[in-house]
Amino acid sequence: MSDTARISGGSFTSPPGRDVELNTFKEASQTRLCPYSSRKEEEGREDEQQRPEREEDTGALTGYKLVLVTVGLCFCIFCTSLDNTIVATAVPRITQQFHSLDDVGWYASAYLLTTCAVTLPFGRLYTFFPIKWVYLSALFVFELGSFICGITPSSLGLILGRAVAGLGGGGLFSGSLLIITQCVPLRRRPAFSGFIMSIFAVASVIAPLMGGAFTDHISWRWCFYINLPFGLVSAVVIFFTFQTTKPVVQASLREKAAGLDPLGTATFLPAIVCLLLATQWGGAQYPWGDGRIIALFTLFGVLLACFVGLQLWARERATLPPRLLRGRNIWGSALYGFCLNGAMFTFVYYLPIWFQAVQGTSATESGIRNLPLVISNVIFAIISGVLVSATGYFGPFMLLSAAMASIAAGLLSMLHPSSGAGEWIGYQVLLGSSIGMGFQLPVFVVQTTLASTDIPTATALMTFIQLLGGAIFVSVAQNVFRNQLAADIRAALPMLDPKAVINAGPTSLRAMYSGETLTTLVAMYNDAVVHTFYLAIGLAAASFLAATVIQWRPSPKSISHPDSS
Repeated sequence: MSDTARISGGSFTSPPGRDVELNTFKEASQTRLCPYSSRKEEEGREDEQQRPEREEDTGALTGYKLVLVTVGLCFCIFCTSLDNTIVATAVPRITQQFHSLDDVGWYASAYLLTTCAVTLPFGRLYTFFPIKWVYLSALFVFELGSFICGITPSSLGLILGRAVAGLGGGGLFSGSLLIITQCVPLRRRPAFSGFIMSIFAVASVIAPLMGGAFTDHISWRWCFYINLPFGLVSAVVIFFTFQTTKPVVQASLREKAAGLDPLGTATFLPAIVCLLLATQWGGAQYPWGDGRIIALFTLFGVLLACFVGLQLWARERATLPPRLLRGRNIWGSALYGFCLNGAMFTFVYYLPIWFQAVQGTSATESGIRNLPLVISNVIFAIISGVLVSATGYFGPFMLLSAAMASIAAGLLSMLHPSSGAGEWIGYQVLLGSSIGMGFQLPVFVVQTTLASTDIPTATALMTFIQLLGGAIFVSVAQNVFRNQLAADIRAALPMLDPKAVINAGPTSLRAMYSGETLTTLVAMYNDAVVHTFYLAIGLAAASFLAATVIQWRPSPKSISHPDSS
């Protein structure tokens, strides 16, 4: 037949070869005639990296199995999140028993260091090996570390146990979210993920309260023993109800070894350790100009440069394939999560200090006064997940969350010693609503805009970024608080030793001082805490700027209508 077009059934058709030629000519013509339009189309496609046209929910669970898996994951998230802050109120009793005042910083940082350091490498493990077995292995390591902490007879053993627990905890948060992707249909996934991630915020807030209760009424060791029954229940539930699935990427053992990026991991782990040690020690244990702090920052910079170079060289075999960060939705979400989580943890750590030092509450009562933050967080995390599921949009909710967080942070910075319950309850409700609405959205972005083969690595990236934001800015806030309080004391109460006042803690303030001195110190504590809230205002505003980068269009995987192509 000739190369001319044919009329068939009243429709115009052409041979396959001609279709290709016509389409090529059409695209070239459009590019020449309207290059700006072509560039905009390319920009709009940059976040649709390797996206499948349709996602089948073949492993979705229903009924009691889905409920059991969700409960099991919540238990895991609860335990790993508790370990972030539960030790804070137990430290005085621990140091008294072990005579280990010099080790105080390590009790918190040992867990934090290993958790942040291994979170991103766990993304590669989840890519090349079955999610179920990687998750259960991480849970075993976390439980082992908790057991060591509970039975240890020495301070060194406690530090070691905390580090081991962090090695396991680094894989549990992202692993929980990945299990949700395996057993929950896409259209319902944001609601489930939102609820599970709200547990993280809840546990972080109530952990000091639980730690104080265990320390005062049972033993500080129960701060770690509590993880064992929860972890056992989670392990049993996941083992029997979550179906073993094939690895996300099928590869030979040699290819898996290369894909785990040993060189990248060897530079990434010590880089993160150096960064976190520098931010935790700087200004607190050592001056910022101390040679140790300078050396840590220098080593971090060198190792980070090596890691970036290795990632560019390894490309698809990298711990973090560079193409994942090309889409503006991805890097915008990472920056958003980094800043919003930093703001959240600033309030989680310093609102209780304000209650205890400024308003004279006990540690237990300050935890109770944080309930408005906890409850509103959970409610709006679920509401946000449902709305994202229904609309397919995440950009508007990220903007709204960041805007509300900025307003809430500004209002909380106006607290003063005579602030009433209406103020601190209302401000916390607004803050909890904003954090609950936006905390989980960066994970939703990567799980709905990337191909399934990229989801484990991208989920681990978002988890790592959020943990890192909290870790860094809590350390920054600590320096802001200590420096401001010390400066105020030196200016108004030169007869007092600022270090002695700070080390005594907020709960001892009224037992050690009285009269005009106490009134002045309370005002100084209020001023120092408010200065940390100024930091949170800046972080919330930065998260708003990051949210403006996110595109306003329905999820490419059609959350509300997963069967549409």
